[in-house]
Amino acid sequence: MDAPIFLFTDFGSADIYVGQVKAVLLAHAPECPVIDLLNDAPSFDVEASAHLLAALAAGLPMRSVVLGVVDPGVGSARGAVALEADGRWFVGPDNGLFSVVSARSQSTASFAIDWLPPPASASFHGRDLFAPAAAAIASGDIDMQTRSRLHGLDVHLDSADLSRIIYIDHYGNLLTGLCASVLDKRAIVRFKDRVLTHARVFSDMPVGALFWYENSIGLVEIAANQASASRVLRADIGDRTDVESR
Repeated sequence: MDAPIFLFTDFGSADIYVGQVKAVLLAHAPECPVIDLLNDAPSFDVEASAHLLAALAAGLPMRSVVLGVVDPGVGSARGAVALEADGRWFVGPDNGLFSVVSARSQSTASFAIDWLPPPASASFHGRDLFAPAAAAIASGDIDMQTRSRLHGLDVHLDSADLSRIIYIDHYGNLLTGLCASVLDKRAIVRFKDRVLTHARVFSDMPVGALFWYENSIGLVEIAANQASASRVLRADIGDRTDVESR
C-alpha cells in the first residue's frame, strides 16, 4: 500500500521550489498522497527545525514518509540519509535535522541514500535526490532493508528541550522548543523583560494580554489574545526563553 509523503522544508510556501519537488513526487509515486506539513521552517536553522519536526512527527500516521529539507550545506560532503524511527521514515540531509526525532524514538534504523545517480543540480538535492528517494520508499519500489545500513546518523544535536523560539506563526504566536508536559501550570516563562503566566486557552485572558500555554503539539507557546505576541515583544526566531517554577 502506498504511504503518504509529508513535506517539511524551508523552501517557502510562496516560492518556486515546492512545486518542483511535488512534480518529481508525482512522477515517481503517483499513488502516494503528498501533504504539506510545513514549507516555511526556519530558514537555514537546522536546530530549531529539528525540534519543530520532532513535535510535529508524533501526530503523523505510521508508515508516513517525511521529506525533510533544511539544508544550508547542500552540495557539500554532508550525507544523505533515510531514517526509520518508530515506524515512520525521514528522508533528507544527514545534518542533524532528524537527530531529535531519532533520539526521542524507541527504535531507529539509518540507511545511506546511495542507490540513486548523482543529482542533476548541486544546489537542489530536495528535488533531485531526496524527492526520488522518498517516492521510492513511499511507493514500495525499494526495500530499504536491503540497502546500506549505517551505524547511526552523522550529526547529533542535543535532543533536550530547547529554550528558545523555534517558530513564529502568522498570528504572531511564538513556539518554543520546550515540552509543556513537564511544566507545572504555576511556572512562569521569562522572555526578555516580561514575565508570563499560564493560561489554558486564549479566551481565558483579556484581549491583548500576553501568556504562555501548552499548544496543540505539546510545546510551550507564548501568545497574546487576539494580538501578535511577536510584534508586542519584538521577538525573533532564536530568542531565548527561560522557565521558573513557583
